[in-house]
Amino acid sequence: MIDITLENFEAEVIAASMHTPVLVDFWATWCGPCKTLVPTLEKLEADYGGRFILAKIDVDANQQIAAMFGVRSVPTCVLMVGGQPVDGFMGAQSEGQVRQFLDKHLPSEEALHAEAEAQEAQQLMQEGDTDAALQKLAEAVAADPGNDDARFDYVRLLIASGGIEEATALLQEPLRRIPQPLRFAALSEWLQCIVFAQHDPRAQWPLAQFEAAIAHNKRDFDTRFAKAQLLAAAGQWTDSMDELLEIIMRDKSWNEQAARKLFVAILELLTPPKPKKQDAVPGKSAGGIELLGKNAAAQDAATALIDSYRRKLSMALN
Repeated sequence: MIDITLENFEAEVIAASMHTPVLVDFWATWCGPCKTLVPTLEKLEADYGGRFILAKIDVDANQQIAAMFGVRSVPTCVLMVGGQPVDGFMGAQSEGQVRQFLDKHLPSEEALHAEAEAQEAQQLMQEGDTDAALQKLAEAVAADPGNDDARFDYVRLLIASGGIEEATALLQEPLRRIPQPLRFAALSEWLQCIVFAQHDPRAQWPLAQFEAAIAHNKRDFDTRFAKAQLLAAAGQWTDSMDELLEIIMRDKSWNEQAARKLFVAILELLTPPKPKKQDAVPGKSAGGIELLGKNAAAQDAATALIDSYRRKLSMALN
């Protein structure tokens, strides 16, 4: 349990809750029910093994903080997640009641294990150890099948490293959802491009052969789309989108809007991942201080490119 004052409130409650939920206990020395609740909260903090942080605020000594939260009676407990209050309760509660409250909001042990494995995988990918990263992501998905972030990273890395069959199997569940998650639909489109490149005879065509066929008939959308798929399979994203735009501008609905679907998928694959809670504002610290660096610059460049092609798509569709 951490004693909170105005001086350490931002660091120990706001900033800390960006990576670990913080249960704030508003209490007073004269409050009988507070003395009953505190041992229960301390026991649960130990039982939950770091899944949440317990913070204690004396309302008489910290009236400004109590006023910020609108505390009218004690004990009052507020759960902070990602720098924001998400739920709370008033009055002394039994251990079972508090457990029920916590279990509604806290990640399970399996989810925490999966998140740790996924974070290790990210580091391994940055180091270029693809096999080890794949193993970590496989363990993350096995530990917590509902972790879509880990599943997405795993499928994406499988596709990039040639694990087509396993990637296809892992995509089945999210693709059955309604609505279909856009990022998994994007992976499916990319996977289809990879499979096309492996099996279609046109994968052996030189670029000049595509250009000659298209110059002969600018509405040869099948050849244009084959070229776009091969470019996407090779990771030549902007070249692929440029070819897809040529189809969209001439026939928006061709082949059940196949060109638009692949274009949107590429935009999704190029979009930088959303920041984790502890980095909720890209390029800024928890206190709002701007942090400059290569990563922020790279994200700005990617965002500019995506915005540019979104505008091109909008113009082609209108």
